[in-house]
Amino acid sequence: MKENNELEQILNKDETITLADELKVVFHLSLPGVLAQISEIIMQYIDAAMVGLLGASASASIGLVSSTTWLFFGLISACAAGFSVQCAHAIGAQDYTKAKSIFKQSIIACLIMSAIYMSVGLWVAPRLPLWLKAEQTLWKDSINYFLLFSFFIPVRQLTSLFQGMLQCSGNMKIPSILVAVSCLLDVVFNYLLIFPTREISLFGTSFTMYGAGLGVLGAQLGTSLSILVNMLCLFYFAVIKSKKLSLINVKGSWIPNKEVVHNAVKISAPMGLEQSALCLAQIVSTRIIAPLGTIAIAAHSFAITAESICYMPGYGTGAAATTLVGQSIGARKPHLAKRFAWVTTYFGIAVMSVTAFLMYFLCPYVFRFLTPDLEVQKLGISILRIELFAEPLFAASIVITGALRGAGDTLVPGILNLVSIWGVRIPIAYFMTRTIGLAGAWYAMAIEICFRGFLFIIRLKRERWLKQSLVGGNV
Repeated sequence: MKENNELEQILNKDETITLADELKVVFHLSLPGVLAQISEIIMQYIDAAMVGLLGASASASIGLVSSTTWLFFGLISACAAGFSVQCAHAIGAQDYTKAKSIFKQSIIACLIMSAIYMSVGLWVAPRLPLWLKAEQTLWKDSINYFLLFSFFIPVRQLTSLFQGMLQCSGNMKIPSILVAVSCLLDVVFNYLLIFPTREISLFGTSFTMYGAGLGVLGAQLGTSLSILVNMLCLFYFAVIKSKKLSLINVKGSWIPNKEVVHNAVKISAPMGLEQSALCLAQIVSTRIIAPLGTIAIAAHSFAITAESICYMPGYGTGAAATTLVGQSIGARKPHLAKRFAWVTTYFGIAVMSVTAFLMYFLCPYVFRFLTPDLEVQKLGISILRIELFAEPLFAASIVITGALRGAGDTLVPGILNLVSIWGVRIPIAYFMTRTIGLAGAWYAMAIEICFRGFLFIIRLKRERWLKQSLVGGNV
């Protein structure tokens, strides 16, 4: 499959670029990412429904540690972005030799970091349910689930790196297709690993369906195996097949040099600290919610899963924004970077507004699919509808974060996120949850998301981010 050259053609244009040109490349780069995110969420819905068949306790045991898994996802993503953004700048400047050198060094650096993350995760796993003050009935499944998750962190790190490199090179299609394939494999693996061997009737014929009967642990193993397959495929397309990134016969050391590491740290360190603080805030939120009981934890977990169909398209658009802004800055076209930042933001707001509107009316059907527990369904629907009104401003914060990341501006966005979630969400959630239960946490989330969205719009409008480029000096 050929790599997308539309952005390269626009960057090489000397004449004025029309809005139609911008919309075309934004649409073509965003659409694969949006579809991939939607595919992934649909499969997560199926995963959640499979685990939901095991009962509310099984769903709650996964929901209990989900905030902590997102903490590691954030660290993994930050580490990969520290190198992929540098590649986007180099490719925008058409310095493919430099891009390949950065890519080569990034593999070793990411493996080292992922080994550290894995060690921390394996140490944390047995202690996590106690720290979160969860019911002891949830401990065993939660611990085993998180232990297996931690063991596969290096695989997840390489997946994030290869995916980010392909996207920043302008190739959104391959990662998107592979995400969809990975999610399909996840469902197949989960079906075989979660449930025990049983008799299946199909079109009047009965047969024995093999099953490992691993329950909650099978859900994590199925997901991890699908990610492993995805990583191997991404390795082929990024390391071997890509014209802009291929490392075949590329000379130079695999050991990261001082300049590359320095730039990676400047980009990824604020992101990593931001994600750590954000996810720690989510863990604190989980601790606030945990004493409310198994039903509340399960409803909270399912509501987050249901909401994800609304905001994941924003992350797909944000990934496109990183590529568009990053390559524009690398090509020394700040005016184009600015225009791409605004166009992708409007696009993301439009998409997430539509998905939120649809979800408001469809969420009862979604919860019926996710869980057979009527009490969990009722509570989940009520809390999700509280937060859906904040989705347009959530879109602004997500996409603008991606755009600013492409410019290498990660410190200020990180500070804005921290001020918002720790200064607004946590205090409000703490007091409102004590008075109105789980709904209080979701009112706090909606208020904070709106506040955060306005902060990021102001940051984008002030344009200070355009005056810096972490790779290659000032624009």
